[in-house]
Amino acid sequence: MGNVTAVMTRPTDSRSPAELRRSRVLAIVYLVLALLVLWAFGFGSEGSATFVISRPGDAIRVGDISVPGAGLAFVVAAVLAFLGARQWMAGFGSKTNLVLAIGLGLVALSFLAWAADGASFSLVGLLQEAIKRAVPITFGAVSGLLCERTGIINIGIEGMLLGGAFTGAIVGSTLGATAAMIAAALVGGLLALLLAVLTVKYRVDQIIAGVVINIFVLGLTSFYTSQFLVANPALNNAPIMRAFGIPLLADIPLIGPVLFDQNIFVYAMYLLVAITTFTLFRTRWGLRTRAVGEKPRAADTVGINVYRTKYRNVIIGGLVAGFGGAYFTIGSVGRFDENMTAGRGFIGLAAMIFGRWHPVGAVSAALVFGLADSLQVKLGILDTPIPSEFLAMAPYLVTIVVVAGLVGRSRPPSDYTAYVKE
Repeated sequence: MGNVTAVMTRPTDSRSPAELRRSRVLAIVYLVLALLVLWAFGFGSEGSATFVISRPGDAIRVGDISVPGAGLAFVVAAVLAFLGARQWMAGFGSKTNLVLAIGLGLVALSFLAWAADGASFSLVGLLQEAIKRAVPITFGAVSGLLCERTGIINIGIEGMLLGGAFTGAIVGSTLGATAAMIAAALVGGLLALLLAVLTVKYRVDQIIAGVVINIFVLGLTSFYTSQFLVANPALNNAPIMRAFGIPLLADIPLIGPVLFDQNIFVYAMYLLVAITTFTLFRTRWGLRTRAVGEKPRAADTVGINVYRTKYRNVIIGGLVAGFGGAYFTIGSVGRFDENMTAGRGFIGLAAMIFGRWHPVGAVSAALVFGLADSLQVKLGILDTPIPSEFLAMAPYLVTIVVVAGLVGRSRPPSDYTAYVKE
């Protein structure tokens, strides 16, 4: 009788079959990663890697950290094995993606220790570069989030980023950086208005409308670059927004140089994520936005103008993407090159999905992509035995992993069916 009672009172696994399958897959992934780290980095490292966490001009100097590659690999493998066992037994619930990102970060750290075996590596430089490369991805992700929260899929983010970059180069070369940022945002807003007219008024398929915008902007910017900017190099020589440190905060070891010694686009990214999070989930505007996306007919019955809300949010999303596109020119290299966004708009969409349509989740995912992107640059300096072509594939491989469903099927928060007012 006691055994029967124990069986009856034993807690059951409340996860659905789909969640159980995902937990099993992720658990296997963790275990495979643990074995890979042990084999490749644990038994393949002989010396120590030196991570530099201070710069020569920092007010507060911190000593470099020497990490034995093999020892770190064994620790990381043990942590991954634990995560795999925990994932198999009970899962991590809503924190699954966060734990996965941490696990991948540990693998990247062990990989860095292996790549920098016997050499020194600037950890500050790597993280600074990761944040910089996450900027356009974050702006693209937030742009897509603002649109999709009202039920409009914005595939045209890539074109809006590219249009903003092109405008930033020309206007920056003639009128300065401030005018370039404003003009780039306006161009993104105009392209978003086109998307809104096509999808809301004429009810064109949202995917097709976004693809049309991408092709249109790519063709237009490529034509004017080859026919106009090449013959007028003075119009493709924009000023670059230099980094500046925030007093006191920039002096904090490691964190200060990475987070608070950046250019205006990085600080704008911080503000964008904070403002979007607050307004989307703590204001009437955000409530109406989410209502229009989730239940447009119910929102219409309580007096919310569904069409106007969709137009407004899509245009705001375009302004955000256009501003983010200016980073490629006046925030980075000071000139425009054909197709220089290189798919960052699509990576932004993947970051939005990985972040579960939440601004904080989107920027966290963008940082993962930015880290993968910066790794291929930094590892090329270390002269690792990995071919540069494979290193260049890193951010796109991460994107494929995300959209292929490793992070689980993400349920969109909105109804993407074209709304027709009765």
